[in-house]
Amino acid sequence: MTLKEQIDMERLPKHIAVIMDGNGRWAKERGKPRLFGHRNAIKAVRAVTEACNELGVGCLTLYAFSTENWNRPLEEVSGLMVLMGQTIKKEIANMVRDNIRLRIIGDLSRMPRVNYEQVQNAVEATKNCTGMILEIALSYSGRWDITEAARQIAREAAEGKLNPEDITEATVSAHVATAGIPDPELMIRTSGELRISNYLLWQLAYAELYFTKKYWPDFDKDDLYEAIVDYQHRERRFGKTSEQMTK
Repeated sequence: MTLKEQIDMERLPKHIAVIMDGNGRWAKERGKPRLFGHRNAIKAVRAVTEACNELGVGCLTLYAFSTENWNRPLEEVSGLMVLMGQTIKKEIANMVRDNIRLRIIGDLSRMPRVNYEQVQNAVEATKNCTGMILEIALSYSGRWDITEAARQIAREAAEGKLNPEDITEATVSAHVATAGIPDPELMIRTSGELRISNYLLWQLAYAELYFTKKYWPDFDKDDLYEAIVDYQHRERRFGKTSEQMTK
């Protein structure tokens, strides 16, 4: 039985989040510059997006560029911006064909104008797609996300639109960048690092975490299937006991 055949289609995670890590180390091991790794990572993005869409996963969120990544060498940052903008532009037709709607979350004010326009054009071109949501976290961090949500809530309270006593977890969820979609149930990180690196801090509260030593450029459909099978073997109790979950 293949890994794909082992997946229980009735228990798919509705939302999978991925930290695509290891591109630079993958390139370094091959004696290549870091951008070589980022270029070769595109095939993994295509494979995982295609696999999730084929399975019927409702949302896939990919951590493409963090706010901390702006501190990397200028040559790498500039190269990444160009690569991401060009890739998203090239993939518009495929996303429309596959009925995939693109969303971008993050502090896009820091992006170069041309790259900003490229991603916004892709979002606009796919806005009527009704299938899987492909969400790209770009110039994103979890702390930025929560801070922005707090600002919006404080502004609404100051304007008298919201009573501070009425603020709940649902209020915060409605103001974070991923508002409108379910929180991730499975978070995958490649490259062997065992941390979430300021990613979806509010949203990952009850996600199952899956770590693999594979570098992102080597990650393929079977690796995704393996992560989902592992997820489906876990017991998700949400604070309850095993006995309570079986009743």
